[in-house]
Amino acid sequence: MMTLEPPNSESSPSFISPALPPEFMAENPPADRPIRLGIMASGSGSNFEAIAAAISSGQLHSKIQVLIYNNPNAKVLERANRWQVPAVLHNHRDYSSREDLDAKIIETLHEHDVELVVMAGWMRIVTPVLIEAFPDRILNLHPSLLPSFKGGHAVEDALAAGVKISGCTVHLVAPEVDSGKILMQAAVPVFSNDTRESLHARIQVQEHQIYPLAIAIAAAGIHRRSAR
Repeated sequence: MMTLEPPNSESSPSFISPALPPEFMAENPPADRPIRLGIMASGSGSNFEAIAAAISSGQLHSKIQVLIYNNPNAKVLERANRWQVPAVLHNHRDYSSREDLDAKIIETLHEHDVELVVMAGWMRIVTPVLIEAFPDRILNLHPSLLPSFKGGHAVEDALAAGVKISGCTVHLVAPEVDSGKILMQAAVPVFSNDTRESLHARIQVQEHQIYPLAIAIAAAGIHRRSAR
């Protein structure tokens, strides 16, 4: 697992990722083809934007095959359209169970030849149906330093606990929520006058930096396994 320290300034640019360590690059030279991503999102899509920007700048050797979104009003659709990424709506309200929704998502991911699934603000709990279809190939980003503060109120819980350091975690998705193998974390300070909004904004800056890096790490593992 890699960990990034807090930046010196809160004004660090959101969509510029730091470089991977030289030793990682030496052990994992760029593959001859980009890894094929399927992104799942429910909201504004700021992490979708960060990933797309990292790909566009050459920092991330990947291609977004499809965006899957479950909220018809999600602003991430506008971002996908700007980046000319195909988008497919699977409104969770149209399905009788989470398993039925996940089965349809699997169909869409296979139709778009996705290798690595990236949950970027996907606000639904996924089931073993999806996890077993993409074993060790689903990433999630959580706004805390796991294993602390699991669940949907991580930022509020961190403030309530009075911690001095919080952050974000990229991990593999496992059947138990927010419990998969940790790939990367970044820490941020928590200030005495922080609100949910101010702390979440500081965490998001780091999310935008580490998610492309974690995708690169996961992609390197996929390429290594496929080369065996």
